Amino acid sequence: MARSTYRILIFICLFFGALPLLSNRILIPMDENQTNHLKAYGISYWMLERNQLEVLWLLNYRGGSFMSNYSEKLETECKTRGVSFQIISETDALKIETEISDPSVNMNMVKLLNVPKVAVYSPKSKQPWDDAVTMVLTYAEIPYDVVFDDEVLSDKLPEYDWLHLHHEDFTGQFGKFWASFSSAPWYQEQVKETESMARKHGFKSARELKRAVVQKIRDFC
Repeated sequence: MARSTYRILIFICLFFGALPLLSNRILIPMDENQTNHLKAYGISYWMLERNQLEVLWLLNYRGGSFMSNYSEKLETECKTRGVSFQIISETDALKIETEISDPSVNMNMVKLLNVPKVAVYSPKSKQPWDDAVTMVLTYAEIPYDVVFDDEVLSDKLPEYDWLHLHHEDFTGQFGKFWASFSSAPWYQEQVKETESMARKHGFKSARELKRAVVQKIRDFC
């Protein structure tokens, strides 16, 4: 057999042998079989961020799972981050899509196309452990910007797609920790910072400042 013919046969065998792999999908479950739910959300962001793969969000299917075409890079990334996944055939994927499309079940399938630009409303002077939202996003490896009163009042919110709120006391009355920590240096410093912020933006009190911030957030939503 001529060497060129032998090479062609090898190429054909390799090509058709790879077809089943190319038609596979990766399912990232979000039910009790997922070992790291937060990192799984980060994987979905990672896929969109690199414009590598189309991501399907399977709402109410196994906890709101994610599904995408197979990619060796995706498989490696899931393993690296400790995210549970399953490699399923195209036939199994179509069965899942058919099940979700049944109008008698409370499920839906959303195609994710773009990464959201995320902002977190949180005090710049907070300690890292003070804010569960930023801790979760950092752990999930989802990038975000921290914004606070300056950014909100300067109309920066329209630059973002998502806004997460720190557990902030928007009354401006400093009552959240007053009973327990009114004499603590950090509490007194926080009061000074808020009052200084109010004066900076032309408000007579922290209450007026926070009301304006809430109205800006309302308009953004």
